[in-house]
Amino acid sequence: MSHNLQDTGFLLQNLMEHMTDNIYFKDRESRFLMVNRAFCEWTGLRNEEVIGKTDFDLFASSHAQQAYDDERRILATGVPLIGIEEKETWADGHITWVSTTKMPLKNAKGEVIGTFGVSRDITAHKEAELKAAYYAEQIRRIKEGMEEDVRMAAELQKSFFPRFYPVFPKGVAPEKSVVEFLHHYHASGMVSGDFCTIRALSSTEVGIFLCDVMGHGVRAALVTALICALVEETTTLEKDPGRFLGRMNDLLLPILRQEDIFLYATACYMVFDTESGSLRYANAGHPIPLHFQALEKRARWLMPDPEVRGPALAITEDAAFQTLEQQIEPGDAVVMYTDGLYEVLGKDDQEFGEMRLLEAASKHAQEDLSELFPNLINEARRFALEGQFDDDICMVGFRRRSEA
Repeated sequence: MSHNLQDTGFLLQNLMEHMTDNIYFKDRESRFLMVNRAFCEWTGLRNEEVIGKTDFDLFASSHAQQAYDDERRILATGVPLIGIEEKETWADGHITWVSTTKMPLKNAKGEVIGTFGVSRDITAHKEAELKAAYYAEQIRRIKEGMEEDVRMAAELQKSFFPRFYPVFPKGVAPEKSVVEFLHHYHASGMVSGDFCTIRALSSTEVGIFLCDVMGHGVRAALVTALICALVEETTTLEKDPGRFLGRMNDLLLPILRQEDIFLYATACYMVFDTESGSLRYANAGHPIPLHFQALEKRARWLMPDPEVRGPALAITEDAAFQTLEQQIEPGDAVVMYTDGLYEVLGKDDQEFGEMRLLEAASKHAQEDLSELFPNLINEARRFALEGQFDDDICMVGFRRRSEA
């Protein structure tokens, strides 16, 4: 038995000398009875400077009180504390962190005579964790701020679109206007690169503009804000659609074609004379509008030859855009749209495509615009594999009302 006790003492001595974790034993008053070398190195004190002291002699009172309360609980219940994290605030104010396990210390009779514990320095780990949490919180706040900014931008972008439609003749009730207008806008994200406007140019003429800026998100939305301002200025200066797009191209090119920027926009501009029914239009690389013919009860492409389309805006200098003319009969409608309407993918990555769009348009050719727009969208949505659009969608159009 004596030999075993000597072996136990030898093993304990080796453990206390070589263990890199802090080991300490305390009496019922939380005074240190024994500490290992690592503990002395941790505190910067010699063994004899620690024995008989309490945590109140080594640490700030807040940490010392918490440790003392934990030890009183262990003495009262016999229940250990395992793997708890402790923030140690030292007397000089510096802070360390340890992972601690505290157990009841029992004598040979099984009586609780104090506590003992093992603490591991986790300061570096905890500081990294706190720093990560700090940065995560900063990122969260920045992200929330950016999302709020984008939400505000989305509300502002909606204000670019028509809030009301012109009536002809001026002053009549909308239902008495000789032309019915409608637009639809759906952004795939919070903001988009699609934009349209409907502006009265004279007592009988109206200008209708639609564009689709390359890409998505904030960058494309910023360009739409620029285009919105340019359209407002240019419509007052140029009524010919071809020359209108040429002027827009000249204004946008130096802004969008810089060394680190490559952006462009497709666009279509129409000027409709509500009195004569004459529609003049020009296209800058944009999808061909649909012409709904009331007499034939069908839809067809407004531009039979796609080659007459000019280049997209901000692609080339001195771009030329041809102005075309078409007579719009009473009951006829014309609808412009962005490519997000027909570029949805179905099974086997097949695109809904322009021909399916034309078929759907003919199917719904006799409907009012308020029915036609959602029905065209639903035709494309039903074709889409997940019933969702990946791109922004904007539609704008008019119907020349039948004469009484």
